[in-house]
Amino acid sequence: MIQYKTPGICIFESALYRTTCTVIETPGLVLLVDPNWLPHEVARAREYVRVIRRGRPLWLLFTHSDFDHILGWKAFPDAKVIASRAFVHQVDQEQALEEIRKFDETHYLSRDYAVEYPEVDIEIHENGQALELEDMRLQFWPAPGHTACGLFTLVEHAGIWIAGDYLSNVEFPFITFSTMAYEQTLELARQLAGSHHPRLLIPGHGDATKNSREIQRRIDESAWYLHHLRKAVEDGVAFPEGELWRRYAYRRGLEGPHRENMAFLAKEIKG
Repeated sequence: MIQYKTPGICIFESALYRTTCTVIETPGLVLLVDPNWLPHEVARAREYVRVIRRGRPLWLLFTHSDFDHILGWKAFPDAKVIASRAFVHQVDQEQALEEIRKFDETHYLSRDYAVEYPEVDIEIHENGQALELEDMRLQFWPAPGHTACGLFTLVEHAGIWIAGDYLSNVEFPFITFSTMAYEQTLELARQLAGSHHPRLLIPGHGDATKNSREIQRRIDESAWYLHHLRKAVEDGVAFPEGELWRRYAYRRGLEGPHRENMAFLAKEIKG
């Protein structure tokens, strides 16, 4: 389905985990972010890009390396790719591909393109790194925590903040790399919200928002979650799960990741 559409911006939403795929166009180019999930959903994004492209250069941005965000790469064979340097050098690429193969085989899915790990043309590695592409200026900040290779992107002309798997209204923080790095990335998010005043936030899962108070609320709720996670694991204080499930609706889908976060932090603390 299309979650959000205005001139120059289209956000597709997958039937799975409310995963977003974004298309942003200017007179000079088309930018596609995280083409994802089911084969017909990738095909839908491909057809949309084909119709609107009209000979313009196509750029692909990957917010991070989780398999659900990268599995559409080869459906766009002539696109140039942007991702973080860690996306190239700090990821078990074969493991990411194995997760795609496992998902497709488990659900009897076939794709009309090869499944391969994205080859990156431009690596982002510095806070505030800027990139001029035709008539679009992008600014980037590495955002580790959820994974090692997360990336915040600001599309300057439109005030769009592409957050990847952060600042969702349907998911609390999922931690697979570093709890401390996640906390630092939330502080970065707070700084960016205050200094750049984005006009549209696009998370990797859930609803995009134009509301600055909602953006701040999501930062605060993520920080609330990590604070109580630490108190539960480090100090043995009961996690306020009643409050957690009042905040997040998909309890049956989220109980597993919550337990995994507890176990991950416990392992971090033990070293």
